Amino acid sequence: MMDFFVGMSTLQQSFWWVAIIASFIFLIQLIFTIIGTDLSDGLGADFDGDLDAVHGPFQLFSFRNLINFLMGFGWTGVAFYHSFQNQMFLVILAAIVGSLFVVVFFLVIKQIMKLTEDNTFNIDKLVGKTAEVYLRIPEAKSGKGKIQVSLNGTNHELLAVTEAQEIPSGTMVKIIRVEEKILIVEKI
Repeated sequence: MMDFFVGMSTLQQSFWWVAIIASFIFLIQLIFTIIGTDLSDGLGADFDGDLDAVHGPFQLFSFRNLINFLMGFGWTGVAFYHSFQNQMFLVILAAIVGSLFVVVFFLVIKQIMKLTEDNTFNIDKLVGKTAEVYLRIPEAKSGKGKIQVSLNGTNHELLAVTEAQEIPSGTMVKIIRVEEKILIVEKI
């Protein structure tokens, strides 16, 4: 392999080494991402604090972005080394392309994050929705019945009470509030 570098200038060798090493690390990261290892990519912290609110798939200064930058930088330098006589221009061009690699990575991750869907069930989101009585609901909170309601494309059978008169099975109701995880409904 060292014979490959014979006759190359120091700058050209540097571009090659940066490109090869960054590409190797990128491939390792890609394999780990595909097989699903949990690499937090810099979301950890050295201090006590509440990081539950951190929802960032993208951090500007991370190891992954460094590798993306170096890969763009190195391969641009390799590809355009003989095209430009001015070495300073070549280094600036390589830095710009490396930065573009980071931006493209950000845009790809942003589009991927749009595909995520939060299907966690939150009973409070049912207030104001309509439902169908599945098991009759006794009058004036004297007993519990069941209703069928759809939320986020999934059907749920939940306990319900009414403050008014009895509501028979098959009747459409509106959910007016939630008390201790039991739905308060009224006839529509």
